[in-house]
Amino acid sequence: MKNFYWLQLQISNSGRSGRRLSLGEYKRAVSWSKYLVSSGAAIKGEGEEWSADMSLLYIGSKFASGRHSRIYRGIYKQSDVAIKLISQPEEDEDLAVQLEKQFNSEVALLFPLRHPNIIAFVAACKKTPVFCIITEYLAGGSLRKYLQHQEPHSVPHKLVLKLALDIARGMQFLHSQGILHRDLKSENLLLGEDMCVKVADFGISCLESQCSSDSAKGFTGTYRWMAPEMIKEKHHTKKVDIYSFAIVLWELLTAQTPFDNMTPEQAAFAATHKNARPPLPPECPWAFSHLINRCWSSNPDKRPHFDEIVFILESYSESLEEDPDFFSTYKPHRTSAILGCFSKCISFHASKCKA
Repeated sequence: MKNFYWLQLQISNSGRSGRRLSLGEYKRAVSWSKYLVSSGAAIKGEGEEWSADMSLLYIGSKFASGRHSRIYRGIYKQSDVAIKLISQPEEDEDLAVQLEKQFNSEVALLFPLRHPNIIAFVAACKKTPVFCIITEYLAGGSLRKYLQHQEPHSVPHKLVLKLALDIARGMQFLHSQGILHRDLKSENLLLGEDMCVKVADFGISCLESQCSSDSAKGFTGTYRWMAPEMIKEKHHTKKVDIYSFAIVLWELLTAQTPFDNMTPEQAAFAATHKNARPPLPPECPWAFSHLINRCWSSNPDKRPHFDEIVFILESYSESLEEDPDFFSTYKPHRTSAILGCFSKCISFHASKCKA
């Protein structure tokens, strides 16, 4: 009953803070609590390797929520963790089935991944109608939350480069495993120690060989970051993540919300039918603006792969170490030959693999 005690403590703390829970909030808390109570025995899911022992899980305060999930801070086997609880709606059988498939897919994709820039999977549990995914807890919160506390255009370019490189390396690894994230945005990028970024939330991710145009239907709440071909529900590839990366890089440079003067639906229409993109600031270094324009090209084939993006950002990092004024003095001709050689090397390597 310890888990239920934690939930009760959370409710009582809300009262002491001066705000009483509404009747709706109380009913929702009580309805979720029956799934959080542990009998003290291990609850086994369908996958023996990743099943969580719920008797060792202690659930604390909620710090985020989605359309069909809530995320709590907690302790599992004496380690700080984040606990994602996904609730199947009793009144919508089709959605319940879809959420179960999403859970199975997320666990299967996340379980084997090990990389410094990918959120670490800990364990999971299936106890219909609530599913649980446990990952490492990162105290820095989301990149989105961090940017919301910054003045517009105030993030130093050196820090922008460092954060962008972390994201690109995480995504490079993900793509090397044949995985499309499909929901890359600042809210799904978490900050750890020393401002290290980790890619998180694989709810609508998929293996490229198994992705279909309708596999993300019903989970389209991130139009501001979504590639045009995915908005149109057309066939899509890893290049959708490249487009989203461009929007995230724009966020880092501006500390603003993309298409903030539009609704998500208006932003989707503008991106797909008018080829609209968030405006780059006039003072944006050419090194970043050129990369962003390539990454959010309306033609997926013209977008670079993360291998090339990491190569470019690492070359920027090396140049910045040698010249602190690199971003203000950078000219395109300085790396055009290098990038041309890199592209040829990639093409040559691809042709050798096909042969």
